[in-house]
Amino acid sequence: MAQDNENGDRFTPALCWSLGFLTLISVFNYLDRSLLGLVLPLIKADLHLSDTALGLISGVAFAVFYSLLGVPIASLADRSNRRNIVAAGFAIWSVMTAITGWVATAWQLAACRFLMGAGEAAGLAPSQAMIADSFAPRKRPLALAIFTTASAVNSLLFMPLAGWVAQSWGWRAAFHLAGAAGLAFAGLFFVTVREPARRPPAGAAPARVSMLRAIVTLGRLPAYLWLLAGVSFMGGALYAMGTWMTTMLVRVHGFSILEVASTVTPLGGIAGVAGIVGSGWLADRLGRRDPRWRLWIPALVCLVSVPAYLAFLLGDAPAVWVGGLAVVLALQAAYQGPTFAAVIAMAPEAMRAVSISIVVLFTGLVGQIFGPLAVGMLNDALAAGCGEDAIRYSLLIVALCTLLGGLCFLAASFRPEIGND
Repeated sequence: MAQDNENGDRFTPALCWSLGFLTLISVFNYLDRSLLGLVLPLIKADLHLSDTALGLISGVAFAVFYSLLGVPIASLADRSNRRNIVAAGFAIWSVMTAITGWVATAWQLAACRFLMGAGEAAGLAPSQAMIADSFAPRKRPLALAIFTTASAVNSLLFMPLAGWVAQSWGWRAAFHLAGAAGLAFAGLFFVTVREPARRPPAGAAPARVSMLRAIVTLGRLPAYLWLLAGVSFMGGALYAMGTWMTTMLVRVHGFSILEVASTVTPLGGIAGVAGIVGSGWLADRLGRRDPRWRLWIPALVCLVSVPAYLAFLLGDAPAVWVGGLAVVLALQAAYQGPTFAAVIAMAPEAMRAVSISIVVLFTGLVGQIFGPLAVGMLNDALAAGCGEDAIRYSLLIVALCTLLGGLCFLAASFRPEIGND
């Protein structure tokens, strides 16, 4: 049954519950995929894997199904009940997370990542389409920004708990606990959250559009193509950092897994929430005056992040690298809320889930496949000459990707189609 969204101009209790639960599901989405990066040093020692193999498993193994299934699942979501799709995907990836705790070989770990990616493909695009239909256009940037805080909430609350469990009872126990909790919440979501009524353009009936037609239509929007390039570069930076940041702190600065989880990830959560909500608020306020701000803000975020990455990666003095890391953690995901708001604004109503899923597809294919694997290969290649410091130079890729992403967002901002609502 569809839920009446009225005009979506107010954050009613029902809308807050739905938005909060969708955000919680997104938190588990980030937790289950990023948990591998947190415990990577423990898995490397337990399963005796190279950095290249770990890069393949953490990036490619997850990204293939996650990226390739995203578009057809989103197309299905544009034509069917999105609540059911999100609940089913949540349950599937939670089961695979729990099973990851029993793997004994690299191939088993890769298989779990493949199937986890298949489940998580049903999460992001249908969830954001539900939010888009629940809130009026002028409220969407803030609602999407709240939804985007999932990555920061994961860093602030869930990752410290996972790190404590991994340090106390082993990395396998962390996967078991995360999977079991996710499966329970999947059932609760299915029972308590209703499908929102679809929000057609004024005076028009809801249209049903084929996936091929949606792809062709979106491909004719230059701003959308520039935006795809920007999120692809930023995906490379985000996933490379997400996979290898803990390993760098362990190798270069002598941190333990628990220290990373209990100090760095909460810092990332606090800074990330401030950056994400702040960017969403600015996009909401400034976007009313000029819709180009929906992409100017991501461009500025990216360009300011570049020197912060350099300070974090190359700085030796604690004041330098800690300061750089704090800025990076505050800004690295701040582009997402305004960017998704820009996508929803330029895409026709019947193509919103597909438009978002294509963004996720490009982020996955370029970001998740290229980022973690490239850093892993460079780690192995530079290890002989640089030792433990090799990872510092390998991660310079993230600064380059961030710079290129900012330039792409800037190019997209000057196209007329970003002003659609």
